[in-house]
Amino acid sequence: MASDIHSADGPDASDLATATRYLTLALAAVFVVVGVAGFAVTGLDHVVDGFTAHTDQHLLLFEVNPLHNLVHLALGLVGLAMWRTTSAALVYGYLVLVGYFAAFLYGLVAMGQSWDVLSINPADNVLHAALAGAGAVVVGLGHAALADMAPVDRRTWFRAPGRRRGRARA
Repeated sequence: MASDIHSADGPDASDLATATRYLTLALAAVFVVVGVAGFAVTGLDHVVDGFTAHTDQHLLLFEVNPLHNLVHLALGLVGLAMWRTTSAALVYGYLVLVGYFAAFLYGLVAMGQSWDVLSINPADNVLHAALAGAGAVVVGLGHAALADMAPVDRRTWFRAPGRRRGRARA
């Protein structure tokens, strides 16, 4: 396969792997910024008395509370830890896909309810569906990249690099 992304053969595994990793990095960075900005909006005074309360405070169109901010910040930090390898970025894509699809479903049921601990509003629900879609893109790119890579010798899959089979020398 050609390495030129505009070639007739399409992108190669290296291009797909790079796209997977950098999309993961971009998502993670946005989650960190949103988590920090959310705490800037809600402050830390709600952490003690209303961690899961409806704060009626908004970051752009999205209502936030300390739990919501913490979820964004944690998800961003996890992504920053996982963006460097394609397989870890793929796992992160699944985390975003499943997590935000679940948040979307949660929002359909919880929106407007007193027990809604994430303080979901309609804008949040639309965004959660879009983020699940972004997770699906990461997953699709990651699988395409890994499928195009050389097959792995399953006998050495768990062996540390440079380690030989057999007895260890004294």
